[in-house]
Amino acid sequence: MPTVHLLIKGKVQGVFYRATAKEVAEALGLTGWVKNTKEGNVEALASGRDEQLQQFISWCKQGPAKASVTNVEITRKNEESFNGFKIMR
Repeated sequence: MPTVHLLIKGKVQGVFYRATAKEVAEALGLTGWVKNTKEGNVEALASGRDEQLQQFISWCKQGPAKASVTNVEITRKNEESFNGFKIMR
Protein backbone atom coordinates (compact mmCIF):
# COMPACT_ATOMS: atom_id res chain seq x y z
CA MET A 1 0.00 0.00 0.00
CA PRO A 2 1.45 3.42 -0.88
CA THR A 3 2.53 5.57 2.08
CA VAL A 4 3.20 9.31 2.37
CA HIS A 5 4.89 11.36 5.07
CA LEU A 6 3.49 14.87 5.46
CA LEU A 7 4.93 17.84 7.32
CA ILE A 8 2.23 20.48 7.62
CA LYS A 9 3.35 24.02 8.47
CA GLY A 10 1.50 27.16 9.49
CA LYS A 11 -1.00 27.78 12.27
CA VAL A 12 -1.78 24.10 12.75
CA GLN A 13 -1.56 23.53 16.50
CA GLY A 14 -4.38 24.39 18.87
CA VAL A 15 -6.94 24.38 16.04
CA PHE A 16 -8.10 20.71 16.23
CA TYR A 17 -5.89 19.80 13.26
CA ARG A 18 -4.89 16.35 14.56
CA ALA A 19 -8.40 15.34 15.64
CA THR A 20 -9.91 16.45 12.35
CA ALA A 21 -7.11 14.82 10.33
CA LYS A 22 -7.85 11.55 12.13
CA GLU A 23 -11.56 11.83 11.25
CA VAL A 24 -10.77 12.59 7.60
CA ALA A 25 -8.21 9.77 7.35
CA GLU A 26 -10.62 7.26 8.88
CA ALA A 27 -13.44 8.37 6.56
CA LEU A 28 -11.10 7.83 3.59
CA GLY A 29 -10.04 4.39 4.85
CA LEU A 30 -6.42 5.38 5.52
CA THR A 31 -4.17 3.99 8.22
CA GLY A 32 -1.24 5.69 9.97
CA TRP A 33 -0.77 8.45 12.51
CA VAL A 34 -0.68 12.21 13.10
CA LYS A 35 1.19 14.22 15.74
CA ASN A 36 2.39 17.68 16.72
CA THR A 37 6.08 18.52 16.38
CA LYS A 38 8.18 20.55 18.82
CA GLU A 39 8.61 23.19 16.09
CA GLY A 40 4.88 23.93 15.99
CA ASN A 41 4.06 21.89 12.89
CA VAL A 42 1.95 18.77 12.40
CA GLU A 43 3.44 15.55 11.05
CA ALA A 44 1.46 12.67 9.53
CA LEU A 45 2.19 9.28 8.01
CA ALA A 46 -0.64 7.78 5.99
CA SER A 47 -1.08 4.57 4.02
CA GLY A 48 -3.81 3.79 1.52
CA ARG A 49 -4.66 3.76 -2.16
CA ASP A 50 -3.29 6.61 -4.25
CA GLU A 51 -6.70 8.28 -4.72
CA GLN A 52 -7.35 8.16 -0.97
CA LEU A 53 -3.93 9.66 -0.27
CA GLN A 54 -4.50 12.45 -2.80
CA GLN A 55 -7.79 13.36 -1.12
CA PHE A 56 -6.08 13.39 2.29
CA ILE A 57 -3.21 15.54 0.99
CA SER A 58 -5.73 17.99 -0.50
CA TRP A 59 -7.49 18.22 2.86
CA CYS A 60 -4.16 18.67 4.69
CA LYS A 61 -3.36 21.69 2.51
CA GLN A 62 -6.52 23.37 3.90
CA GLY A 63 -6.94 21.79 7.34
CA PRO A 64 -9.82 22.53 9.70
CA ALA A 65 -11.58 25.90 9.69
CA LYS A 66 -9.31 27.61 12.26
CA ALA A 67 -6.06 26.41 10.69
CA SER A 68 -3.88 28.46 8.36
CA VAL A 69 -1.66 26.08 6.38
CA THR A 70 1.34 27.71 4.70
CA ASN A 71 3.11 24.61 3.34
CA VAL A 72 2.83 20.82 3.14
CA GLU A 73 6.02 18.87 2.50
CA ILE A 74 5.21 15.48 0.97
CA THR A 75 7.59 12.51 0.92
CA ARG A 76 6.73 9.11 -0.52
CA LYS A 77 7.77 6.24 1.75
CA ASN A 78 8.23 2.52 1.41
CA GLU A 79 5.06 0.60 1.97
CA GLU A 80 4.13 0.36 5.61
CA SER A 81 1.29 -1.32 7.45
CA PHE A 82 -0.59 0.27 10.34
CA ASN A 83 -3.48 -0.79 12.47
CA GLY A 84 -5.99 2.07 12.21
CA PHE A 85 -5.22 5.78 12.28
CA LYS A 86 -3.93 7.18 15.57
CA ILE A 87 -3.12 10.50 17.17
CA MET A 88 0.41 10.24 18.54
CA ARG A 89 1.55 12.27 21.52
